[in-house]
Amino acid sequence: MTELLPLMSYCFVMSATPGPNNVMLATTGANFGYRGALPVILGIQVGIFVQTMLMCVGLGSVFVAYTMAQQVLRITGALYLMFLAWKLAGASVAGTSAPKAVSFTQAGLFQALNPKSWLKAITMASVFMPSQSNMLANALLVSVIGTLVGMPCNTMWALFGVSIRSMLKAPRNQRIFNLVMGAILLLLAVMFLR
Repeated sequence: MTELLPLMSYCFVMSATPGPNNVMLATTGANFGYRGALPVILGIQVGIFVQTMLMCVGLGSVFVAYTMAQQVLRITGALYLMFLAWKLAGASVAGTSAPKAVSFTQAGLFQALNPKSWLKAITMASVFMPSQSNMLANALLVSVIGTLVGMPCNTMWALFGVSIRSMLKAPRNQRIFNLVMGAILLLLAVMFLR
């Protein structure tokens, strides 16, 4: 049981701190409410679950052996975050054609380009996965714990967005919010490039 506490603590820190997923969730919650954010929460969790399982059953060793693969992923992910920042900063405000919420599938697939999700999955596989016993059962255990800890953290970010929704009724406030969230994504992208 004592081995689970460090894993759960790591999952909490990685899931609760600002990152591309949480910026997306706060923005979705603010613009579309909790019902609009729920498919994003579920998509993120399914994407990270699959990613963690893949890392735990052996794909993680590819990233360790081929550091160029890590570089390509990091750069591609950062460029995609810059694209999302640009799209978010230019999002329409109330009264005009509103942007669509991110879908379950888009949120799940986004994990393939999210550097923070890759870092979380690789670390969970290399540091926290038990080496003894059944590899598949251990991979499942690590992935399920990541999901059980990540789901409430993601929900918290979506609810934060919902809680500020009333302040964003004015088009000017929504525009400022979208610009700030876009700037945060841009900052995250730059940090991933360092």
